[in-house]
Amino acid sequence: MEISCLEVIQELSKYVDEDVNSQLRAQIEAHLANCAHCTAIYDGMRNVITLIGDAHSFELPAGFSKRLKARLAREK
Repeated sequence: MEISCLEVIQELSKYVDEDVNSQLRAQIEAHLANCAHCTAIYDGMRNVITLIGDAHSFELPAGFSKRLKARLAREK
């Protein structure tokens, strides 16, 4: 049985956490193999998880926060 993009997107978090049954896992994997849109969403989700889980941090350039706030205020 095929699974729709909506169903895949709704289950991706559980899929990443390996919290889906083997049948649903197989359906999602088959769908991802043939759907560039869902694969892009899945890859993006994995990238975010990797970045959040990375213990490394970096310092923002001096004045970054001030410039960001000023730009956001101008765009309102």
